Amino acid sequence: MASAKKASGLVYKDHPLRRIDNLIYYGSMADKYIVMLQILESKKEQDMDVATRVSVQLQLTDPDLKSRDRVVKKSEKDSLYAAMDVGCIWLERALSGKL
Repeated sequence: MASAKKASGLVYKDHPLRRIDNLIYYGSMADKYIVMLQILESKKEQDMDVATRVSVQLQLTDPDLKSRDRVVKKSEKDSLYAAMDVGCIWLERALSGKL
């Protein structure tokens, strides 16, 4: 019987996604880097809130660093899709050492 991986929440492209209010963390704290997405503005579309401005930050996970020193790259996008696209690319490059 093949070993089944335990479901541990939402996963996108083999990295976990965690949401706390308007913050979305993409990646594992066990890795060297994570991506933090912060929804800065949203608008109501029918009965749902849609992000219209999202901050993207590639961060080191080193707990000994100050929060502003952890930020490696940052950008701002006009949709959650664009922010996730950039964040995913940054995280893959950073974890593979091609930063």
